[in-house]
Amino acid sequence: MEELGERKEKILNAIIKHYLETGEPVGSRVISKIADLSLSSATIRNEMADLEELGYIIQPHTSAGRVPSDKGYRFYVDHLIEAKNQEVAEIKDLMIEKTEKMEKVLKQVVKILANDTQYATMISAPSVRGNRLKFVQLSAVDENQILSVVVMDGNVVKNKIIHVEDPLDNETMLKLNMLLNTTLNGLTVSEINLGLITKLKEQAGIHEDIIAQVLNTVAETISDDDLEIYTSGATNIFKYPELSDSQNASELISAFEEKQALKEFIEETQSEDGEDTGIQVYIGNEAPVQTMKDCSVVTATYELGGGMKGTIGIIGPKRMDYEKVMDNLKNLKSQLDNALRGDLDK
Repeated sequence: MEELGERKEKILNAIIKHYLETGEPVGSRVISKIADLSLSSATIRNEMADLEELGYIIQPHTSAGRVPSDKGYRFYVDHLIEAKNQEVAEIKDLMIEKTEKMEKVLKQVVKILANDTQYATMISAPSVRGNRLKFVQLSAVDENQILSVVVMDGNVVKNKIIHVEDPLDNETMLKLNMLLNTTLNGLTVSEINLGLITKLKEQAGIHEDIIAQVLNTVAETISDDDLEIYTSGATNIFKYPELSDSQNASELISAFEEKQALKEFIEETQSEDGEDTGIQVYIGNEAPVQTMKDCSVVTATYELGGGMKGTIGIIGPKRMDYEKVMDNLKNLKSQLDNALRGDLDK
């Protein structure tokens, strides 16, 4: 990000803030009335011309005023994130102990966010996708059945009965348990590749079918974790002329109703290198979902421990009130904490 200098930065921030509030192109006369600038209209015009040349603002052909470009929004958001990210970092400490309370709480939270921001909102339930395998336990049920227990991080458990033609003695069972745990412990499903599977089956010899069924159970443990998304405020998009055109509105409403695009968006953002659980902002074409190319999407990822993560997202026009949105995400931790603590103490 190039350095603009204090004066250009102040003028750019003033243009963006005024446009966020009004939705109208901003002229130099309006900017000159902002008290903390103390600059003449001529000076402001010159600086605005420079900002336009640098690509931070553009002039609609129907107006003498200027509006922010995507580059201008990006500059504003990046600097705002620096100021806000420390405050929202607490979100990663979120702990939810009773999953049966979660759906009610998340639905309340997403509705509150939509009402407070007047944008469309979404929140995903914590997901165990990508978690690592903690251990596998094989034990005999009877002569022809083995119980396979697969435990992933977050204490996600999957049991499966494996049928065998001949009974396994205790020594064979012990060797298979050692083989599975020595090879697989600490791996994610994506790390269990074809070469590793082939090696495991070779080492298992005549019992390779048992290994194959255990690996299927590991995969099922992850695939059964269907990402749950709660949404609210989709109709808020009709409040913004730039989004309310029939095609745009229809595509956005469909994305919120069908949720598949939202799931893909969340899975992609969660798969990004991410110790960072602070705020992320996607402006225009930066969003991986095509139906959101005319929007800004602000997200924050929360962590519940054990590798479990969820994502909060707010979708609105590019001229959204970024500061208000970020403050709402910051306050989400205490809202969730209070709601869940009250439920858990009952």
